[in-house]
Amino acid sequence: MLDMIMDPNNYPFWILVIAAIVGAIAIMSRPFSTYVKFVYPNAKFEAMGNPFVGDKELDSIVDSKDIVSFKETINTLKNYNISGDDPYSIQKSLDDNLIETITMMRKDSSKKMSNFYDMYLHKLDIHHIKETLKRKIEGKEINEDRLDEVILSSTKQLLVKIINAEKENLPQVLKDYNYETEAIETITSDSVTPLDIDTIIDKQFLINLKEVKVPYKCEDGKQKFVKSLTDIINIKNILRAKQLGYNEDALKGLYIGEGREIAPWKYNELAELETVSQIISNLGGTSYYNALKDSIEKYNRDKSIQILEIALDELFLNLVRDISTQNYSSIGPTIRFLISKEFEIRNLKIIAKGISENISSEIIKSFLAKEAT
Repeated sequence: MLDMIMDPNNYPFWILVIAAIVGAIAIMSRPFSTYVKFVYPNAKFEAMGNPFVGDKELDSIVDSKDIVSFKETINTLKNYNISGDDPYSIQKSLDDNLIETITMMRKDSSKKMSNFYDMYLHKLDIHHIKETLKRKIEGKEINEDRLDEVILSSTKQLLVKIINAEKENLPQVLKDYNYETEAIETITSDSVTPLDIDTIIDKQFLINLKEVKVPYKCEDGKQKFVKSLTDIINIKNILRAKQLGYNEDALKGLYIGEGREIAPWKYNELAELETVSQIISNLGGTSYYNALKDSIEKYNRDKSIQILEIALDELFLNLVRDISTQNYSSIGPTIRFLISKEFEIRNLKIIAKGISENISSEIIKSFLAKEAT
């Protein structure tokens, strides 16, 4: 039987050869087929760029004389098409622009990226979930008019069920929407705090983002992004909570999972320290140390944790840029454009608010997150 299969004069031999060739071509072409799917969207995203995470463009609009000239300058420099004549409507228009951009990215990308974009739209809805849960648990009135601000229909359905549920039925509502047991137990605990809710909802989101499917050869880039984001949130949580005077046990309860560099043992070690300065010093040897070290003097002077958070945001922009370079032919440029766009919108909203309140340009600039040149 084997002799017959291996005999070039028989059909089985050639069938085996052809099958082997087809299989080899399929294996070799699979990564190429992924790269092809990203050629157009990545080229488009890079052509659009993200000028409002850079010094030059930000400086040009921070010095706008009023909110109208601010809007006109944006619409001239970039095809934002921002509308409105007052700070609130302009900020709302900027938020809409971010949603429109993500929708555009979803449309121009492979269908296998759809779940990733849906998860990111869910990220924009998270603050509504946090706020609704806090008010529900505290027994406060919930403004249902804010449901019109929600992006995803699934988020709106969840919020309606939270609003209408009795407190004892809240665990089942969360379970029906695939919340983890840990999240349900934390949210419905008698001793839950607002920061606990923020932390566990962020943790639930990161779990979902980590598990969302992306095209072949994109998983590594996505995981690096998720793990970097996890580290940044962990460090922000511990710095913020230490500033607020949380005790060691409470600090340890804010851990949202292992990232690229902050393992559980490292986080616990940070939680045991007494001061913000000690926490930063203990981060020596990680990617996060230098960014925070350079800001510690200003923090010690102003005692504002926001100084350190902005330093971490700028570092995150640079980490995402590195991930983009490492995954240039697949998901990298997509992630970079998306994250940079989100920070652009945040920067522009800060500038709009600052200009409308006659805040000096130097103070406004101190609140902006920029990508290093």
